[in-house]
Amino acid sequence: MKSRENIYKITAIILMFDQFIKILVNKYMALGSSVKIIPNFFSLMYLKNTGAAFSILEDSTPILVIISVIIIVLLDRSIKKENNFTATEEISLGLIMGGIFGNLMDRIIHHGVIDYLSFKIFNYNFPVFNLADMAIVIGIGIYIIEMIVEKKKSKEKTK
Repeated sequence: MKSRENIYKITAIILMFDQFIKILVNKYMALGSSVKIIPNFFSLMYLKNTGAAFSILEDSTPILVIISVIIIVLLDRSIKKENNFTATEEISLGLIMGGIFGNLMDRIIHHGVIDYLSFKIFNYNFPVFNLADMAIVIGIGIYIIEMIVEKKKSKEKTK
């Protein structure tokens, strides 16, 4: 039971930070504006993305809302079926759920996701993203690494 609580706590923390930052960006920046933080490397840039990652499925907010709700329901059911999670699984699932919830709220409230982190590395401008996007990507990365490590451990035990 404690494992599930930890997942939901992490979810809530990510959601709160994500929405707080987006409220500040929405309040203090004009849509399309940019503030250089580290010249030629990092800026805050207020954009609204009506699609998914890299603007795929642009202007498909209703479809993306439905997909997000389905994923949240499936993840929640999976979490409720399992009794014990490793700390790594708790963190990864909390990050994923928090990120999905953060972007889902944007799609419902703002009809698009508020993005604001802009990086330029070696003259390449990365697509602008947000904390929720980072949480999803990091959470999925951690989860995949955990699965690989566990698979390797179980193979070593059977030898």
